[in-house]
Amino acid sequence: MNQNINKNRLFFASCLALITTAMAFAIRAGIMNDLTVTLGLSDTEKGWINQMAFLGFPIATMIGGPLYNSLGPKKLGFIAFFGHLLGITFTLLSNSFWPLFLSTFLIGFANGMVEAAFNPLIANMYDENKTTMLNRFHVWFPGGIVIGSLIAFALTQMEMPWQVKIATMYLPTLIYGFLFFGQQFPEQTGGTISSSNAENFRAIFTSPLFWFMMICMTMTATTELGTQQWVERILGNSGAEPLLVLALVTGLMAVGRFFAGPIVHSLNITGVLLASAIISAIAIYLMSSATGAMVYVYAVLFAIGVCYFWPNMISFVAEYMPKTGALGMSLMGGAGMFGASIFQPIIGSWLDSNREKVLAQGVAQEAAELAAGQATLASIAIIPMILVVAFGFLFFFMRNKKAITAHP
Repeated sequence: MNQNINKNRLFFASCLALITTAMAFAIRAGIMNDLTVTLGLSDTEKGWINQMAFLGFPIATMIGGPLYNSLGPKKLGFIAFFGHLLGITFTLLSNSFWPLFLSTFLIGFANGMVEAAFNPLIANMYDENKTTMLNRFHVWFPGGIVIGSLIAFALTQMEMPWQVKIATMYLPTLIYGFLFFGQQFPEQTGGTISSSNAENFRAIFTSPLFWFMMICMTMTATTELGTQQWVERILGNSGAEPLLVLALVTGLMAVGRFFAGPIVHSLNITGVLLASAIISAIAIYLMSSATGAMVYVYAVLFAIGVCYFWPNMISFVAEYMPKTGALGMSLMGGAGMFGASIFQPIIGSWLDSNREKVLAQGVAQEAAELAAGQATLASIAIIPMILVVAFGFLFFFMRNKKAITAHP
């Protein structure tokens, strides 16, 4: 690799780009009640807006993945940068459903370009240590959510408008753009991460395992992100502070991902995925009936469960199906966000319908909000239960298979 390439700076800038993505997620979760009060939006309408953030992501990865070999991470990274700038600005100017709907899509598109550009960049730069470095990169999705959650919580306590919360996203965006500016990036030569699109497509479309993992990715992402995105609405009347729960969960996830290397090597990727599904299912089920301090206890268990889902789904592709290249990694990330996007209006409608059912029984508003959130969590718990079966099958299918080396 060219000696003029500053790998540390590129890695740090990539992490800041992911922090911007994560802050968008956290601050969106932290303005749910604000949008109800100031814009009069229902939970179903907010679900459609949230869907745009998640749907923009896979559209970007489907575009960015095939373009990675020709454009490279630098150009894709600057598409992400300008997408974030425009998306944040247009969100600040939004005062009704449709402008917010469209500007949220633009931020989601920028988030997807971050994934399309920097997952393969890191796999390329750290060819001998892909899984560990991808886990360290993905530390900053939960890490960024901690930052965004605490910012949103502090600004809420200060009674600041939701636009101020959104505006804080400018800072990491401008910094990562500055860090990438003028830097030399690695050439896309050598190794299967930079193989031709034709070879990538052939490896993808001839692999039933890849499509099986794509389906699983839609469920792992929904288990993690579907629950977290609605934390303020689901846990708002549980006796726990939702944004502090979100910060607790994602803070533990960040620590877990940073020290992922020894855990992944001892259990292997498929063992980690199976254990994650089991713990996630138990945690969400327990949270569906918890109140007060027990919410925090079960939130810790939930953090342990979902911690290793996303990076190890990406790592599974990089380690066992490297011929799918940057395209395969992008599609896997896109599948996760696409699955989460489908469930956003569904989760919102669950909350609305569950609340209406309880209110129709004469229950007070506050108790109805709690009951609606708990019933919605119970429905979400079905998803990781399905993953327990799927990853149990994967564990036994892959037990005698070894990772494929990146170089032919």
